[in-house]
Amino acid sequence: MKTPLLVTRLGPGDLDRLRALNRLFAAAFEDPESYAAAPPSDAYLAALLARDHTHVLVALVGETVIGGLTAYELEKFEQARREVYIYDLAVDEAHRRQGVATALIGELQVVTRSRGAYVIFVQADHGDEPAIALYESLGEREEVLHFDIPV
Repeated sequence: MKTPLLVTRLGPGDLDRLRALNRLFAAAFEDPESYAAAPPSDAYLAALLARDHTHVLVALVGETVIGGLTAYELEKFEQARREVYIYDLAVDEAHRRQGVATALIGELQVVTRSRGAYVIFVQADHGDEPAIALYESLGEREEVLHFDIPV
């Protein structure tokens, strides 16, 4: 019998799952420098997970993290509403094309709708056809430019 998929939002006590998600991100994005070289302290991560406007969702098969996303709510000034930005989303290679990413985004929709969000937005890199196909199946595509401005 196949173990069912569970999608859950992490809280301050879920540090092991968050660290597993960061390892998954490091592998999926081929970026161990960003995700594994200087891991933050437990106190830092617990405080981040305790914030209402920070969302970390993981997809579990049993106790194994097979996917996840991080997202941030942005409160708007023009109206009393929020939009949500998916910062990272990845699924373990062995579990791709099985609806895991769609389930993660679906749960984020439920969580953030209850908090007054009106839209979720996400970036995809040119050439990342699987991500682009997923996001086009769920929403409306916009062509924008992204700029990193140093501080």
